[in-house]
Amino acid sequence: MMPSHLLAKAAPSGREIVEVTPERAGWTHIGFRALRLGAGETETVATQERELCLVVLTGTVDVTVDGQTYAGLGQRDSVFDPVSPAAVYVPSGHQVVIQARRDAELALCSAPCDEQARQVRLLDSQAMRRSVRGQGSNTRYVCDILPHDDPTAAHLLVVEVLTPAGHSSSYPPHKHDLEQPPIETQLEETYYHRLNPPQGFAFQRVYTDDRSLDEACAVENHDVVMVPRGYHPVVAPHGYDLYYLNVMAGPNRFWVFKNDPAHEWMLKG
Repeated sequence: MMPSHLLAKAAPSGREIVEVTPERAGWTHIGFRALRLGAGETETVATQERELCLVVLTGTVDVTVDGQTYAGLGQRDSVFDPVSPAAVYVPSGHQVVIQARRDAELALCSAPCDEQARQVRLLDSQAMRRSVRGQGSNTRYVCDILPHDDPTAAHLLVVEVLTPAGHSSSYPPHKHDLEQPPIETQLEETYYHRLNPPQGFAFQRVYTDDRSLDEACAVENHDVVMVPRGYHPVVAPHGYDLYYLNVMAGPNRFWVFKNDPAHEWMLKG
């Protein structure tokens, strides 16, 4: 069976883990890269006309933006550690140099910027909002890295979610593909998946009400699922915890979703 066109498979080794460009995804806003840097290695990124949220998934790095260095960012050995990540927001028109102090994994989340004067900002790990969503086998653990009520960014929203083994996530299924605030807003989305233990897999379905889009993806460690529209639930099988980093962006920076009415009954119990 051919892999879904919504699934970006990860490279098992090398610096570039996976990359999704707007051109590859066939959409307007989100760009996403995941990188491995060995101790002492560097990566240089020019934001140009885009904004960037750099997330230190694991390891420790120094980040220099136009000569100003943010040193020693990141303390996690695993994305499954119960610790918020280090992150830096960089608007358009800047050069970013990342140097790894030890082996590190990085997420580079980007979207178009705007004309507003925005500032480089170190996102305070200690202040990131952590919460629990759902109940029973729908329980998952959320860390808001760059939420929609933080005015730092023009379009980007970034959040990470840990879903225990045997649990569902992004569930009941919901969507955000119509710009109809305050009922629903249009946001593209990527899911960067990590599994623990790493040989595991999980499942994600992306579907619309009329089933003009209906894809099921078996995701493995480091894979990305692109969600251009539609509902997008995730299931972690028994034995494997699931982490994912979500990036969302759209014409307006406001997250309002609509549940699939066929499954909304379970919220009323």
